[in-house]
Amino acid sequence: MSGSGDRVRETAKKVAIGLSSSRPGGWLFTHVLYRIDLPLMRLTKGRARIGLTMPHVVLTTTGARSGKSRSVPLLYTRDGAAFVLIASNGGSKQHPGWYHNLVANRSATVEIDGMAIACTGREADGPERERLWIGATASYPGYNAYQKRAGRPIPVMVLEPD
Repeated sequence: MSGSGDRVRETAKKVAIGLSSSRPGGWLFTHVLYRIDLPLMRLTKGRARIGLTMPHVVLTTTGARSGKSRSVPLLYTRDGAAFVLIASNGGSKQHPGWYHNLVANRSATVEIDGMAIACTGREADGPERERLWIGATASYPGYNAYQKRAGRPIPVMVLEPD
C-alpha cells in the first residue's frame, strides 16, 4: 500500500513544482499561499502546510525600514548545520523583502519543527554559491525557471545557527 501512497505523493510533488515554477504559480505561492501557510505551520509546529510538500522553515527577520518583525515560510536546504535559502521571489525581477531585511540586519530566527533557532545570515558567493545553488536546484528544480525569468542574479543566503 505504501508504494501507491509514495506514487501519489511523488505525482503531487511534480504537479506542485510545475505549477510553482510557472509565472502565475510563482506569484500564487509567494503572494497568497504563504499567508495561509505561515499560521498553519506555526499552529502545527511545521507538520502541515498547503504549499509545496518540501522542507520549509519559517524565517523571521527585522524589517530593514520598519524595524518590525517579519516572518515568511521558505523552502530550504542544509549545508552542515547551516540553512540555505534562495532569494528567488518566485522569479520576480525584485529581490524578496526578507532578503533586504537580512542584508540590513544579519540576525534572524529560523523555525523548524516548532523550534526557534537564532541564526546569523550572509550571502554566499563564488564557488560556495555555485555549490549551494546546485544543491538547492536538485531539491527544487523550479529555481532554474525562476532564474531564467528573474533577469537578476538570485542570491543564495546562508544562515548559520548562533
